[in-house]
Amino acid sequence: MSNVDSLDTIVSLAKARGFIFQSSEIYGGLSAVYDYGPLGVELKRNIRNAWWKEMTRRHENIVGVDAAIFMHPKVWEASGHVAGFNDPMIDDKQSKRRYRADMLIEQYIFKLEKDGKTDKAQQIQQQLDTAGTRKSLTEDLYDIIIENEIKSPDSGAFDWTQVRQFNLMFKTAFGATASEDDAVYLRPETAQGIFVNYKNVLDSTRVKVPFGIAQTGKAFRNEVVARQFVFRMREFEQMEMQYFVEPGTDEKAYEMWLEKRLDWHKSMGIRSKNLRFSPHPPDKLAHYARAAADVQYQFPIGWQEVEGIHNRSDFDLTQHQEYSGKKMEYFDQAQNKRYIPYVIETSIGLDRCTLMVLSDAYRKEEVDGDSRVVLKMHPKLAPIQVGVFPLVKKPELQELATRISSNLKEDYSVQFDEAGSIGKRYRRLDEAGTPFCVTIDFDGLEDDTVTVRHRDTMDQERISVGQLGRYIHDHMNSWQTPED
Repeated sequence: MSNVDSLDTIVSLAKARGFIFQSSEIYGGLSAVYDYGPLGVELKRNIRNAWWKEMTRRHENIVGVDAAIFMHPKVWEASGHVAGFNDPMIDDKQSKRRYRADMLIEQYIFKLEKDGKTDKAQQIQQQLDTAGTRKSLTEDLYDIIIENEIKSPDSGAFDWTQVRQFNLMFKTAFGATASEDDAVYLRPETAQGIFVNYKNVLDSTRVKVPFGIAQTGKAFRNEVVARQFVFRMREFEQMEMQYFVEPGTDEKAYEMWLEKRLDWHKSMGIRSKNLRFSPHPPDKLAHYARAAADVQYQFPIGWQEVEGIHNRSDFDLTQHQEYSGKKMEYFDQAQNKRYIPYVIETSIGLDRCTLMVLSDAYRKEEVDGDSRVVLKMHPKLAPIQVGVFPLVKKPELQELATRISSNLKEDYSVQFDEAGSIGKRYRRLDEAGTPFCVTIDFDGLEDDTVTVRHRDTMDQERISVGQLGRYIHDHMNSWQTPED
């Protein structure tokens, strides 16, 4: 698993180093809503840009859109969200806290596994896997909790309500009046913005099936249980791509995207041992899906989904055709036939991906009797890629350091730092995940060289100032994921 024993370790580091803060913290915070600080916003943007480049720049048949958050209410009727976008919830009568029933059971299973009670964990996992096959899902989940005497994680009480379904969409009024007729929803996913623009993209571009439409953007879910930092939030960001294919070619396309997406996670510096596929069993597939699998990461809270790949069949386009009255067929000129395309979806949570990068990069190491915390993330994701340090506060060193910093800023995110000892400056940027630190000393004034210190190994090399940009570029591109 990751080098982090507890999620609290990442929460603490994220706040201390300016990655992620609790929203409205000075007022006591807002549950399951978070703000990204100076380092976090850069890390998040770098991940988003890496995904966008992978999807659109490296695929000639994938284009982008940026759909509005507000959409016509019928969109959510057609998609099934109004009727069926629910989570099974259970209340602890003692603490008055509400929990998502299946997640409560999963956390209990994880605890059993950590305590070495694998037989019991497997038995309950089997019950969870078959939930909804004997009775209704809510009844089966309630029975599992009661039969196994699963207690409340907060109060320790065993005093539960029945399991009930709650719709997760945020509802608001549109316009000056506030009647039911004016009700709209904050989108719970970005996919529908792609589907309703499918015809617009076809009519305004030269794309042909197979082709994809990619989008990144905010989504909102009224998560009742959201206590795992940015893993489960009420306001979050998704990165989704819908790939439109001819029916009959969907299985091959689905397998292709499974492979492509797992490879992308590895290319982001995530260790292979912490990644796996988790296919959805046939009886657990969503109503629209022909096949589905999750890319899971082994977080400190156990194996959890980071990205989903789904064969959505022609469900979405067919539904929107029915509800809107607009034809969603594609005319294939080469074959002289019309059909509604099938869709292969890749959907990844940007916030979960950010948490994964932080968790996987985290290391605590002993160095000459001292300890250091370091984030060994891929250099292309690092919020600060180069630190530039004059050895001491002398005008001649500061001048050269400022000039080097200005030159590097054209291509990299750079931090100029002259406060404290060199050792303390190294440690600060180790915790920020900075892959390269450049120190300017008096010898460099004589021979036009600087010292480059590598984050992962702490090795140092003497490099000429003129070669510095190329040196950093080459080492960023040749970086290999540390498997320790």
